[in-house]
Amino acid sequence: MAEQHDTIVVGAGVAGLTAARLLSRAGRRVVVLEARDRIGGRVWTERRDGRATDLGASWIHGITGSPVAAAAAAFGMRMQEFTVGGYQPDGRPIAYYGPYGQRLSDAEARGFVDDIHAVDALLPDVIAASAAEASYAEVTEDVLASTGWDDDRAQRVREYLRHRSEEQYGVASEDLAAHGLDDDVIDGDEVVFPDGYDRLPKGLAAGLDVRLGHVVSHVRWSSNGVVVTVGTSEMSAQSVILTVPVGVLRSPDLVIEPPLPEPVAGALSRLRMNAFEKVFLRFRTRFWDEGVYVVRQQGPEAAWWHSWYDLTSLHGVPTLLTFAAGPAAVATRGWESSRVVESVLAQLRRLYGDRVEEPVEVQVTDWQGDRFARGSYAYMAVGSTTADHDDLATPVGGVLHLAGEATWTDDPATVTAAMASGHRAAVNVLQRDIPIEQAWTTG
Repeated sequence: MAEQHDTIVVGAGVAGLTAARLLSRAGRRVVVLEARDRIGGRVWTERRDGRATDLGASWIHGITGSPVAAAAAAFGMRMQEFTVGGYQPDGRPIAYYGPYGQRLSDAEARGFVDDIHAVDALLPDVIAASAAEASYAEVTEDVLASTGWDDDRAQRVREYLRHRSEEQYGVASEDLAAHGLDDDVIDGDEVVFPDGYDRLPKGLAAGLDVRLGHVVSHVRWSSNGVVVTVGTSEMSAQSVILTVPVGVLRSPDLVIEPPLPEPVAGALSRLRMNAFEKVFLRFRTRFWDEGVYVVRQQGPEAAWWHSWYDLTSLHGVPTLLTFAAGPAAVATRGWESSRVVESVLAQLRRLYGDRVEEPVEVQVTDWQGDRFARGSYAYMAVGSTTADHDDLATPVGGVLHLAGEATWTDDPATVTAAMASGHRAAVNVLQRDIPIEQAWTTG
C-alpha cells in the first residue's frame, strides 16, 4: 500500500521548505522529497579553510520588506552589505577600462554612464510599445538608433546592454523577451552572507520530514489526489507541491500525468533555464584597483569576461568573482577549470599586465550540468510575457501546485521569489491565508 500524506512537497529548496514548514505549522502531514543528498537546491554553500562560498544564490537583492531578510535575521544569519544594484553602471566605485585596456578617466566614465542612463530613460516606452515577439536586443537597438550617436559611442552602450542581459539572466539579449528585465527593481541595500546562505534552508527545514536521495520520476494527479513515484515505491497524498526548476519540469526525467493543462503548459513552454556560472579566483595579493567594488572593461575583448567583483571584504582573502554568463557559459561548458581560468586571466593581464598572479584557489560552478537544476534560474524566452511567471503557478485540478523562483512575477530568479511562491502554494493548499512569518517564527 502506498505511503500516505496530506501533502507531498517535491524539492527541498527554499520554495519547498517554506511551503512544507507553513503546512506543517497548520497541522498538515507533510513529507519533503529531495533528489539531492543535501537540502537547499540552488542555495549551496561550500566550506573550505573556514570560508563559506555560495556557489548558487548569494545575495538578497533589496532587504526592504524582504521576507528572506526577516527569516535570515530570525535564524541569526550574519549579513554584510554588498549592493550591486543588478548590473549597475554607477552608484558604487567602478574602475572602467576602455577597449584598449586603458582605465577611463573620471570624465570619460561619467560620459559613458550618462549615455546608459539616457538609454534607460527611453527603454520603458519602447518596450511597452514592442511587438509580442520582440527581443531585448531589438528594443535596445531601436533606442540606440533614435539617439543619433556615432558608431563607437553607440557600440559601447550596446555592449553594456548585452552584458546586462547576460549577467542578469544568463542569456544573450537576442534570446531574452523584450520584457525580460521589467522586474529589475531593487528596494534597499543588498546583502551577502559571509557565513553561508545555506543557513536559511537549514533553518526552514528544522523539524520537517525531509527525505534526501528521493528522485521523483512520475506524478499522477486526479480529482481524488496525487500519486508520486520514487524508484519502485509510490506515495499518495491529497495534494502535491512541485518546486523543481523549470529545467526539470521541461525534461523527460519527470513525467506528469495527465500533462499540465493551460495556462500552465503554455507558460512553461515560453520559459527556459539559463546558462550562468560563477568563477571565483583567490589570490595571494590584491593586484587590482583600490577602493572599487567592481572592475569592468569595454570592447570586443570583453565579450565573455568584462566584470570582476571584489569579494575581498567577505573573508579578508584577495578574491575576484566573475561570471560565465549566457554565450560564455554555453561556449565554455565542459572546459576544465584551468582552461576557464586561463581565459579569464588573459583579460585581466590586458588591464594589469605582469601584476596578475596565478590564483591560489579556483571554484567554477556547473549548474548547466546539474541534472536536478539544468541551469541556474529561469528566463523569459522571446514570445513570453511577465504573466507567464504567475500563470505557471495556476493550481491544477485543485491538487497539483507549482512553486519556485520561476513562478513569481515581481522578482523572479531570486530566493525572495522562491520563498514567496512557497507561501502562495501553502495558502492555495490550505484554502486560507497563513502568515508567511510562520515559516521562521516559533510563536
